[in-house]
Amino acid sequence: MSARRGFSIAALLAALVGAAAAAGPAPGATAAASAAAPAPTLAPTPAGMTARAIFAGGCFWCVEADFDKIDGVLGTTSGYSGGTLANPTYEQVSAKHTGHAEVVEVVFDPARVSYAKLVEHFWRSIDPTTKDRQFCDAGSPYRTAIYTLDDAQLKTALASRAALEKSKPFKDPVVTEIVPAGAFYPAEAYHQDYYKKNPVRYQYYRSGCGRDARLKQLWGGAAAQ
Repeated sequence: MSARRGFSIAALLAALVGAAAAAGPAPGATAAASAAAPAPTLAPTPAGMTARAIFAGGCFWCVEADFDKIDGVLGTTSGYSGGTLANPTYEQVSAKHTGHAEVVEVVFDPARVSYAKLVEHFWRSIDPTTKDRQFCDAGSPYRTAIYTLDDAQLKTALASRAALEKSKPFKDPVVTEIVPAGAFYPAEAYHQDYYKKNPVRYQYYRSGCGRDARLKQLWGGAAAQ
């Protein structure tokens, strides 16, 4: 994952480049894996069943890990959204020419956890004060965003951001965008559940990137755990 990073620690870059290559898809190349990805998800899930949400919070490895901890979250999928290119590959998104951000699609049980609670958790798992950057990762693919799937989600997310502006424990403005979702494209298989499949490399990246240290600085005890 580090091929896209603006992180300055050479050892971390080298380790993560090797990790991504070692954990990459089976022989057949990334482009083939991307081409075989499921069709993009567009319509919201009918009421009374499971529901979906899409969040951009920088490195999707970390966003997956943070949302998987929540009771009522049934699954997470790393992917790309917010851009114009259909079926993008990781390399294309990393090159910053597709308009896509790294995102995570969250599937949840609304009877156990509300969309509003997911949005509240999202705020406390990101730095909402930086544009086109999260922690050590710089560039538009690492912008923060809430991509809403219907009018109810849009209303909830906008109200949450307005409330946050009044109650935030930091001075800088919130720059996270809230816009209707476009197509969601799942990322390559080797990115899915990366924190589970490669726990040592994941923790090395997360610590070295300064994510948790910055969250504690911003949110104090309210930071997502």
